[in-house]
Amino acid sequence: MARHRIVILGHLDKPGIREQIDALRPWFDRRADVLAVGGANEPLKGGVEGADVCVVFGGDGTLLAATRTLAGAGLPLLGVNMGKLGFLAEFSVEDLRRHFDAILDGKVHPTERMMLKICVSRCRGDDFCSTAVNDIAIQAGEPFRMIELNVEQDGGRISQYLGDGLVIATPTGSTAYNMSLGGPIVEPTLEAITITPIAPHTLSLRPMVVRSDRTIRVTPVRVNPGSAVIIDGQATTGLCDGDSVDVSRADATAKIFPCPGRSFFQTLTDKLHWGRGPNYNAGQS
Repeated sequence: MARHRIVILGHLDKPGIREQIDALRPWFDRRADVLAVGGANEPLKGGVEGADVCVVFGGDGTLLAATRTLAGAGLPLLGVNMGKLGFLAEFSVEDLRRHFDAILDGKVHPTERMMLKICVSRCRGDDFCSTAVNDIAIQAGEPFRMIELNVEQDGGRISQYLGDGLVIATPTGSTAYNMSLGGPIVEPTLEAITITPIAPHTLSLRPMVVRSDRTIRVTPVRVNPGSAVIIDGQATTGLCDGDSVDVSRADATAKIFPCPGRSFFQTLTDKLHWGRGPNYNAGQS
C-alpha cells in the first residue's frame, strides 16, 4: 500500500511554531512521507504534486496565506491553530493527533469553499490580479476623505457607494471583516457573494447578498491618494481614478478540513459567542 504524502507549512517566524513542527516531525514521519516544509508565504522548495494533505501551523491568517499560495493545486488544507481565534484553523495539536489518521484514510472530507478572483485594471497599465479566500476590501486611505465607487454586476448597475469604501466577501469571509461591518453571516459552503459598505454616507446603502456566477465591477469615481484594494487583509495594491476592479468567482476552490464533531454553528458559538442569550446572573451575589 502506497504511503500517504503531506506538505507542512507554517508561520515560521512566529515563536513556538517551528519548534512545534520539529517536535511533531517524527510523529508525521511514521504516518506519511513529508514532501516539503516551508513558510506559508514562501515558494516551496519541494513540490506539492501528489500530496494528500497540507498541514498548516499558525492562525487563521496563516491558513488564508497558504490557501492563496496553493490556489489551483487542489490540495486540501488542515489548519492547526497556533494563533488567537482559530476560526478557520480549527484543529488544536490534540485534535490533530486524534483525527489525522482518519483524515489520511479518507474518513474525514474537506469542505469546498468558493474563492474570488480579483483583477485591478489600472490606467497606468500595471494590472494586478489575485485570488481571495475571505474578501476584497476597498478602503478610502489617506487623507481619509469619503470616496465614491460605482458598482455593477455583468454591466447592470447595482449602486453608487459613497463612504469609506466597501467589502466584497465570500461565504467563508462573511464572518470576518464583513460581519464586523454588520454584514450577513453566510454558511461557508454556499455559492454567494456579499457586498457590504464601510461607513456609508446614506442610510439607504445596506449590506446585500448577490449570486456568484456574475462579475462584479467596481469603478472608482473619486478616491484618495492612499486608497487601496486589500486582499484577505494581507495583499495590497493602490487604487486610482480611472481604474476598474473586477471580482468574480475563482475557478479553484479552497478545500479546508473541518474538525470532526464540530459544526459551523457550534464554531460560531464557541469562538464568537453567536446566539448566546444575556447573562441574567451577572452581578448577583
